[in-house]
Amino acid sequence: MLAVCLTASAAAAAPIEVSRILNRVENRYNSPKTMQLRFQQTYTGLGSPARVESGDLFLSKPRKMRWEYRDPEGKLFVSDGRFVYFYSPNSNRVEKMTLKESGDMRVPLAFLIGRLDFQRDFREFRARRDGDDVNIVALPKSDRSPFEKVEFVVTPQYRIKRVVITSQDQSVMDFQFSEEKLNAPLQAKTFEFQAPPGAEFVEITGDEDEAY
Repeated sequence: MLAVCLTASAAAAAPIEVSRILNRVENRYNSPKTMQLRFQQTYTGLGSPARVESGDLFLSKPRKMRWEYRDPEGKLFVSDGRFVYFYSPNSNRVEKMTLKESGDMRVPLAFLIGRLDFQRDFREFRARRDGDDVNIVALPKSDRSPFEKVEFVVTPQYRIKRVVITSQDQSVMDFQFSEEKLNAPLQAKTFEFQAPPGAEFVEITGDEDEAY
């Protein structure tokens, strides 16, 4: 019993090899061509209660993604690799903008598949153990980044099960992922956006909005 306790204590005290963990995470996510997950998304803004939503996330190279919400039902966020589309059933409105111009906190997660490079995007990493998992806080390289920090929770299998993004205005988007399927068979039409009948369509380009 004493030996078991000493072994557990030694494991907990062992230094965290951050570079090795990050390399293993990159290898896990840069190889597959597609990925499918369940997600829970919690948004917390200054002075407002937390908003919790959930659904299914589909990813495909290059930079394609589909956030299909179950709660609230009908909400949809799609990237076809060039443009992003957001549909809110409450307003019955579609917003379209280029992937590059979008400041939405869901967009960086498109780069989990095929474009993940921690050293390219972040300048500093702080790690701590969280049970069997490792919690890594990453600070962006660019001072112009809309994000102050990004926190990753990595399992012993090098799966990212949680991403917490803190923006410069201190709002927080917390994503928790489960039921990960690598190289899931996804059809091309999964990433083709179809506006619901009667929805207002607004194309956002720079400072100008054009409604249809």
